Amino acid sequence: MNFSRPGAIDLSALKQPPARPAQPASGTGSYVVDITEQNFQTAALEASMQYVVVLNLWSPRSAQSETFNTLLASIVATYDGQIVLAQVDIDANPAIGQALQAQAVPLTVGLVKGQPVPLFQGTVDEIEVRRYFDELVNVAAQNGLTGRAQPIDDAGPVEEPEEVDDPRFAAADAAFAESDFDTAVLEYEKILAQYPADSEVAERLAGVKLLARTQGVDLQAARKAAADGPDDLEAQLLVADLDVSGGHVDDAFDRLIGLVRRTAGDEREGVRERLLELFTVVGAADPRVASARRVLASALF
Repeated sequence: MNFSRPGAIDLSALKQPPARPAQPASGTGSYVVDITEQNFQTAALEASMQYVVVLNLWSPRSAQSETFNTLLASIVATYDGQIVLAQVDIDANPAIGQALQAQAVPLTVGLVKGQPVPLFQGTVDEIEVRRYFDELVNVAAQNGLTGRAQPIDDAGPVEEPEEVDDPRFAAADAAFAESDFDTAVLEYEKILAQYPADSEVAERLAGVKLLARTQGVDLQAARKAAADGPDDLEAQLLVADLDVSGGHVDDAFDRLIGLVRRTAGDEREGVRERLLELFTVVGAADPRVASARRVLASALF
């Protein structure tokens, strides 16, 4: 039960701001919760210390995602609390998608005592879902995890105003939904040229550029190339991208700041620009970014 993408799944990079209570996903049953970057720590990772949690990454722009959500919810309901289905809208929570190295949705991952267990990428039929879920429950039991979740209050979440999609992002979002990252990059660049001060556009552009650069890359081959060629800038930049995608943020920043110290002229400026782009991906509020900015300033001056 492995994904085609190489490399370990690292959830440690997810931000952990004050959590808000997990809410039942509307219309999906008693053992389904909506997961956000804010409640991921408590409603997914910590919950998986008590019972099995299945993360299902989906996008409202993908019709097959929504259909698959309904199938998973109906199946989970038959496990009587042995499994809780944690739905993750990756459009609204991109950091979770990056931590799980999601290149397409739907993507389904089990959590057992905080450890990710790859299940399947894309949709499968009901028989296959049950086979994987049965095996996941067995694996959990072998590791001493036999708890059951209590049914979630069917009253559902408090109604909140529906967010209106920004029409500026329509073309880019459509390309992203098809995993056409190159086109999505071009569309976001057009928007940024019109709205250069819009931080949301800059963040979206930086994120999709990272996905475009790392799509289909063999992690082990990339690391070997970087180890064999310490002065090969492209190899070093690629491993830094992969480190950020895999949650090894400090390693990525240290690698690029080291390059800044060893290079000059246009090469140095290229490394600096890539580092600033990765700062945008990780987020200005992340303390690792603030620390790396200080070290970068020292390296530059």
